[in-house]
Amino acid sequence: MRGLLAAATVLSLCACRQDMQDQPKYKDLRGSKFFDDRRSARPVVEDTVARGFLNADARLSTGKQDGQPLTVLPVPLNRALLERGRDRYQIYCTPCHGMTGNGLGIVVQRGFRQPPSFSIDRLREAPVGYFFDVQTRGFGSMMDYATQIPVADRWAIAAYIRALQLSQRTTIADVPEAMRAGLERADAPDRPAPFPVGADDWKHAVDDGRTTVDGPKDHR
Repeated sequence: MRGLLAAATVLSLCACRQDMQDQPKYKDLRGSKFFDDRRSARPVVEDTVARGFLNADARLSTGKQDGQPLTVLPVPLNRALLERGRDRYQIYCTPCHGMTGNGLGIVVQRGFRQPPSFSIDRLREAPVGYFFDVQTRGFGSMMDYATQIPVADRWAIAAYIRALQLSQRTTIADVPEAMRAGLERADAPDRPAPFPVGADDWKHAVDDGRTTVDGPKDHR
């Protein structure tokens, strides 16, 4: 009797088997008789937000308040933010804007349209939210980077651009006194002559020997 019961159990389990290729599922764009609208793909529930895309803070996600670019960072300014900004800037921005933000990136030296230097008065006076907005929506011939660069990294880049702007117009008086001795040494390497900011900078730089088609020369 027990043997018959065991055999019946085994047979019943075999009858319930279903191969993977015969799954009860809907394929893309297939119709359905189960739902009233005859569509297998169900509409998203109202007010549903994809994970990581809530954007509850409009200032943080748009860089604006009342339609105007923010004048202060909506995130804490610290060394970690600037280091992250430098890392992302070197990946996404230097091909056009150059390492120092002078607009002479490697693609510009190959003939691509030159963007303005971050050191011109118009951009030095621009609010920090402007740089976030340009990354988000693009500007002129610059494409938007909203897909490639997350919100937090766009703010990090905007903060780093501010640091670049400050770095290009500093004097010895801006350096902490304890660090000035190392900069004032007689054997300190000469600082390379800065590029101008005209439309044909890279061509002039090649002509007067400050750079080559492969990049700026080392002036040390």
